[in-house]
Amino acid sequence: MHKSYRDGCGLHKPVEEFFNASGVDLSNDVGFEELQQFQQYLSVYKIIVFDGLYPDRVMFSENSLSAKKLYLLYYRNSGHNNVITNLKGAMAKRYICNGCNTLYDYTHKCDKVCSLCTTKDRSKHCTCNRWFLSEKCFQNHLILKV
Repeated sequence: MHKSYRDGCGLHKPVEEFFNASGVDLSNDVGFEELQQFQQYLSVYKIIVFDGLYPDRVMFSENSLSAKKLYLLYYRNSGHNNVITNLKGAMAKRYICNGCNTLYDYTHKCDKVCSLCTTKDRSKHCTCNRWFLSEKCFQNHLILKV
């Protein structure tokens, strides 16, 4: 799209307004810096970019805590991004881990999210030598004395 724009072709009015509002300059190629600008502008979404049709290769994923996600598929050969409307269908996988964005078919052990409360947080250490991924699990541990 940015190549067409640079070559003098116009954009649809809503698209042009979006680019102007986000501050992204289309006179250059769209790279990670521009993706970060989009992420800041679309703060209610978490933008995740996959490298081609490889479900284990996430090229871009900001630290947005939003549950709403915008998935893009980047093609290295053409330098083009496509929006993925059905991620599991596009990648031919059954499940997606909300902690690390890994797609899988049967089992996946994620070290970025707690398997009990599904919270992403900093690790918490207890005097009983156990580690907890979230404050919530740590507090439950103290209350239940497990």
